[in-house]
Amino acid sequence: MSSARDAPDVTVGWLSRGRVELTDSVSHRETCCADYSRKTADIELGPTAAFRKMDSKGEKDGSPVCVHNPHLDALKDDILYHFSLGTASHDLPAMFGDVKFVCVGGSPWRMKSFIEYMAAELGMEDPAAEYPNICAGTDRYAMYKVGPVLSVSHGMGIPSIAIMLHELIKLLHHARCTDVTVIRIGTSGGIGLEPGTVVVTKQSVDATFLPKFEQVILGKTVVRNTDLDQSLAGELLQCSQELNRFKTVIGNTMCTLDFYEGQARLDGAFCSYTEKDKQDYLSKAGAAGVCNIEMESSVFAAMCKLSGLRAAVVCVTLLDRLKGDQLSSSHEVLHDYQQRPQTLVSCYIKKQLKAKAAGSRV
Repeated sequence: MSSARDAPDVTVGWLSRGRVELTDSVSHRETCCADYSRKTADIELGPTAAFRKMDSKGEKDGSPVCVHNPHLDALKDDILYHFSLGTASHDLPAMFGDVKFVCVGGSPWRMKSFIEYMAAELGMEDPAAEYPNICAGTDRYAMYKVGPVLSVSHGMGIPSIAIMLHELIKLLHHARCTDVTVIRIGTSGGIGLEPGTVVVTKQSVDATFLPKFEQVILGKTVVRNTDLDQSLAGELLQCSQELNRFKTVIGNTMCTLDFYEGQARLDGAFCSYTEKDKQDYLSKAGAAGVCNIEMESSVFAAMCKLSGLRAAVVCVTLLDRLKGDQLSSSHEVLHDYQQRPQTLVSCYIKKQLKAKAAGSRV
């Protein structure tokens, strides 16, 4: 097994002397994953046989979910505390080994609604059935599953989704999942877009419009890349065109640390800028290719890239931030908007499963 000394360096960049240098971690990821892929090639993945092997040739091997932490090798029981799961207390390969699609979103209620919707769309379960929360032993996150689809809540903001992603990535790794696609579905504020427009993220950018995620580790600022899978984004856009039910665009998403001042709102408890300042800032964001604003995409993109997961962010815009800060649409209208990412992602998943059943690649 690997040791701390020979573990791959997964740091994408260091902030040094005022200079940010971004590099790609793909070569490290491929090195890390190669040996694991060989070891797991002949392992049975789980109870949903029809969805175990998603490659077009029907082979058992595929792209594994990589963790870059040699210290995990020494753990007899890896406790996924915030999921109330563990490698000793639960048979993770049996429970999750067939997972091919993971959809994550902020609200536990919304993620339960999504799994009920997916069950009906796939015709796999009774849509009126009650789907248990797999993480019922904790109140931090909620998790639901039907067939090869896993639905997980992540709360609000970078810290909350980062904790969830650490444990989700380890769960998928311990379950020996391969060829997993992860999609964040959620809501956002648009910039110059009609409310209800769905944005598929090209790049997640920070509040200065740069495609990077910064985190302080051991007192040093680590900079990681926030690129997302462009082919997956294109496939999602194609699905929207086939649905022809609502407008969908591909563009950059600005990820902020705050809902109010960080997003140039005028209605928070504190505000030290003017309406003109706000408009100037949001106009600059739009000119930089930003289509919408939310609070999770940067760390989501960075962590999925490091672990070799194919990932996308699909968010609906609830309002045009150039025209206001507060949501004034009716509950019914907002509910319709919030269903749109679910509808689009469901279409994509069904299309992929249909292609698998036909023995061809989309």
